[in-house]
Amino acid sequence: MTSPGTRRISRHRSTPAAHRTGRRADKALRPAGGLPDRLVTVFAVAAGLAVANIYYAHPLLTAIASAFGVGSTAASSVVTASTAGYTVGLALLVPLGDIVNRRRLLVALLLVTALAQAASAAAPTVTALVVLSGLMAVTAVGAPLLVAFAAALARPEQRGQVTGRVMSGVLGGVLLARTGSGLLAQWTGSWRTVFAVAAVGMLVLAALLWRLLPDLEPPEKLGYFALLRSVASVVAQEPLLRLRCLYGFLTFASFSAFWASAAFLLARPPYSYGAALIGAFGLLGVAGAVAARATGPLVDRGRDRLATTLLYGANLVAWALLALDGGRLPVCLVLGVLLLDFGVQGAQVTNLGVLYRLRPEARNRITMAYMSAYFLGGAAGSALSGAVYSAAGWSGVSAAGGGLAALVLVLWGVEQLRGQTT
Repeated sequence: MTSPGTRRISRHRSTPAAHRTGRRADKALRPAGGLPDRLVTVFAVAAGLAVANIYYAHPLLTAIASAFGVGSTAASSVVTASTAGYTVGLALLVPLGDIVNRRRLLVALLLVTALAQAASAAAPTVTALVVLSGLMAVTAVGAPLLVAFAAALARPEQRGQVTGRVMSGVLGGVLLARTGSGLLAQWTGSWRTVFAVAAVGMLVLAALLWRLLPDLEPPEKLGYFALLRSVASVVAQEPLLRLRCLYGFLTFASFSAFWASAAFLLARPPYSYGAALIGAFGLLGVAGAVAARATGPLVDRGRDRLATTLLYGANLVAWALLALDGGRLPVCLVLGVLLLDFGVQGAQVTNLGVLYRLRPEARNRITMAYMSAYFLGGAAGSALSGAVYSAAGWSGVSAAGGGLAALVLVLWGVEQLRGQTT
């Protein structure tokens, strides 16, 4: 079952011949019996550890600002650079999963990421750290590659559930990064230790994936530049992909607006938290992991329209609660973060579950298009948050984040109305 908007869009999707080719590619990739639970767990854990690299700096911003003697805007540039670098990696590297051996690609990227994290641990200036964070994030795109890889191996009737489980691993990695990096920095007395440990972790993960992941041939044979050009063709031919990219951009911009300034909010009175407590605050994001696991089966049952409506509504309510905080109502801050993580991460699983129905042979390109838009939104939200916080404090951040959440809900509602009247 699909939404009216989805039914209307589907008339303009790719040709029957393309769908037949896609189904053949999908069947050729998928092992008999689908993806075993043990391997789903491997994918989930690996995806979480890979994505953690771009979140380690979040609870460390105040420590980084203090170490280099810079303000909140300069320190926030570390987050903005890593988000922007991740977007570049999504655009240039993730599509390779459709034309090269994915196990080898993943291992190579993890090794380069390890090198970049080791260099970040020794960064002499905040400018160097910003540059290194951006370069590191370009190769830290293992998570979307693993999500698409798992979706290719799963049976159609288990794809949403598998995607949800792997995405819950991604969210677990985000929690590990936010919480573990703060605790480790406070325990060792240095934020640099976090990046050094991350480098070692990537080396270990590369070795494990080389041993455990299946060695499958790519679904298509294309040159690299032809592959990149084909991404534009896929986007042009799939209106549903364009819509979900727009929703993803705005949703993650809203999400990043909160986390880019959360460390500064929590470091000031009445909270006055240190790096460890700021990092531990990220444990509230467990709501996102719950949403990821719960949303996947809804997508498998065709309830993606209902799920999308509820999740986008939750994002707006979350920002209403966050706007009430400002140090006055901390319970609203806690509830707002829980709801924001739940809504944003659940929407992410819904969007990917819907999009993975389109073209099995092009899942990495679909992932690249969607995730590029998603993280461009994250970079925009982080930059907006840093500038607004400096100018207008937490009330300005709340207005910006809430406005983005409201815009997503309005656009989704308009699309549903259009679908019902065509």
